[in-house]
Amino acid sequence: MQRPPLSLKGRALRLLSGREHSRAELERKLAEHEAEPGQLKRILDELQAKDFINEQRVADSVLHRRAGKLGAMRIRQELQAKGLDDELVSSALESLKATELARAREVWARRFGEQASDAAQRAKQARFLVARGFSGEVVRRVVSGAGFESG
Repeated sequence: MQRPPLSLKGRALRLLSGREHSRAELERKLAEHEAEPGQLKRILDELQAKDFINEQRVADSVLHRRAGKLGAMRIRQELQAKGLDDELVSSALESLKATELARAREVWARRFGEQASDAAQRAKQARFLVARGFSGEVVRRVVSGAGFESG
């Protein structure tokens, strides 16, 4: 026996049960399933009023899942792609500033483990860290080995 198709609200709740979604993400994913104009907006307004959709939780979730692997620039891109407002993105990234160097060292150590022996290896290590969203200054310090003895 075939199940009846999920309602728009059911689809939204199914998405939210998997992970936190921003309102913009839900709009993007559910727009094609909207039966009548304004239906999606009403449902999302209701879910937001009941705190099923919470932009702060979305930001916190991304930080928790991704901060151990990515630098602030990549995390900023992910948060912006989720449609979060600039003020929320900036405040979320503020908490990462203090740990950026330590996180970059951990990512570098998991991948490489030892200082580069030549310029080609240093360039490879630098590209790896830059691709993960770490700033140029942080990458330079990690690849050169500067400050490893202090933390």
